[in-house]
Amino acid sequence: MRARRVVIVGNGMAGHRVAQALVARGDGSRITLVGEEPRPAYNRVLLSSVLAGQADADALELPDPGVRACLGVRATALDTAARRVGLSDGTDLPYDALVLATGARPLIPPVPGLSLPDGSPAPGVATFRTLEDCAGIARLASSGPMAVLGGGLLGVEAARGLAGLGVDVTLVHPFGHPMESQLDAEAGAVLAGVLRGLGVRLLLGQGAAEWKPGAPATSEGPGDPGRLTLTDGSTVRCSGVVVTAGVAPAVDLARAAGLAVRRGIVVDDRLAASAPGVYAVGECAEHRGVCHGLVGPCWEQADALAAVLTGSGGGYTGSRPVIRLKARDIDLAVMGRVPREPDDGTEVVRVSDPARGRYGALALRADRVVGAVLLGLSEATGPVTHLHDDRSPAPADRFSLLLGRTGGAVTGSPAALPNRALVCRCNGVTKSRLVEAWRSGARDPAALARTTWATTGCGGCADTVTEVCAWLERESA
Repeated sequence: MRARRVVIVGNGMAGHRVAQALVARGDGSRITLVGEEPRPAYNRVLLSSVLAGQADADALELPDPGVRACLGVRATALDTAARRVGLSDGTDLPYDALVLATGARPLIPPVPGLSLPDGSPAPGVATFRTLEDCAGIARLASSGPMAVLGGGLLGVEAARGLAGLGVDVTLVHPFGHPMESQLDAEAGAVLAGVLRGLGVRLLLGQGAAEWKPGAPATSEGPGDPGRLTLTDGSTVRCSGVVVTAGVAPAVDLARAAGLAVRRGIVVDDRLAASAPGVYAVGECAEHRGVCHGLVGPCWEQADALAAVLTGSGGGYTGSRPVIRLKARDIDLAVMGRVPREPDDGTEVVRVSDPARGRYGALALRADRVVGAVLLGLSEATGPVTHLHDDRSPAPADRFSLLLGRTGGAVTGSPAALPNRALVCRCNGVTKSRLVEAWRSGARDPAALARTTWATTGCGGCADTVTEVCAWLERESA
């Protein structure tokens, strides 16, 4: 009997994860990965570490899933009736199951000078989506000051990364505080203060009106910086602009093939699209009206689809994502929803210490954590995340919980952390799984990462994995 042919379009973190999960399940499918970038799959979540000089590109490479890979090519045509995918190099791939993991495209606002007629970044402008983008940003930053357009999660990471390299950087954001989608005004003001303290200039309530690139340096002179004009008429002189103004699901291939598309490719709980044998996961997929952009939900979808394709799982019903800001000297975690004002049945507890860059908020219903914002409260992140994930009762002393000073079972100490506690949310790795892997010979954080995949997602659990490893070493001494 012929092996099933699975074609995965997209070699990003979602597509790579589908291939990895299918191989791990050992169903014998012939898997082909198609990727636009010429390099193997890498951890896009940690691009800010590359930009900040804390990691090199090779450190981001994901494990080789051991499948056929067509890299540096695009899927240009999809015939769902004939079940064939055409590639930009002329290759024609037949499939029994097709997984669309085409990701998302950076949005460049329709501001004069920011983009070329084909929609690509204009000279002096960079997006922040790929390793190639990181290299382009570094080249621009080597010539002088930089501006970052957009103060969401990615913009904050980019601005902090550049400032950490000693670059004069200005963050331009049209709202009154950064990360307004996740933070209220009080929390946003604290984050703004932290960024200023780290050397980032903030221009809030402003948008870009025009970009004019400068002249490069020559043997006859130092050149001239570019000019970014803002909506109030003021200007920022800079060598380049990093645009972090959001993304749009990459759905052109799906739409041209006649698949149901709203914002993303519409999928059901089996992650199936509207044509037989076609599925979608990751940023390009729209499930129950939601398009996810975080690695955790994208990997949960990939794992669920692998289970569906191998007949061993019921599907995907949604995610409870935790947002982790990945920037040096800024520890921020956001989960669930904290209402601006308490409503019936919801208890909200807040603590604010702007002078020290700390802010915490908890939302609880029936003693369960349903939302939290933790800025500069690293000792509370583990315990609060565990309570949010596990839906177990929170301790009565909410203030101590926010400060990470609880005793008993809810604690950041590896010894007291429950065995079922999720240490790596991106990969579903519990404390007990780490202990099992350590006892089987994975005796350092790198070995634990290879064995369990812990730390290979957003990287937010790296410190906890290191602490668990150190605790196990002490226990065995």
